[in-house]
Amino acid sequence: MSFLIATAQAAEGAPAAGQMDPGFFNIIFLVGFGLIFYFFMWRPQAKRAKAHKALIGGLAKGDEVITAGGIIGKVTRLNEEYVVLEVAEGTEMKFQKAHVAAELPKGTIKSI
Repeated sequence: MSFLIATAQAAEGAPAAGQMDPGFFNIIFLVGFGLIFYFFMWRPQAKRAKAHKALIGGLAKGDEVITAGGIIGKVTRLNEEYVVLEVAEGTEMKFQKAHVAAELPKGTIKSI
């Protein structure tokens, strides 16, 4: 006959003195996750973007660079958005400045 009688549900008691509140634990977990996200993902990406922006802003005629596609050349002309690279004697190619990946030390092209 116990199937006719509803079982009593006890109310949750207050947490014991040595236990943490589950809501407080969730807040600590979210703050920790946010810090991990900041230090391992957002901050390094912001540093790389800042360094790339400085590289693009510092380009000058005569610099030797490598593009994101792996093409090495010497800067012959540049304007606000584009850079013209001399990839071989008498051969020039136009690229967007954003695709310049790195600046190479002077004389790199001759040593290759």
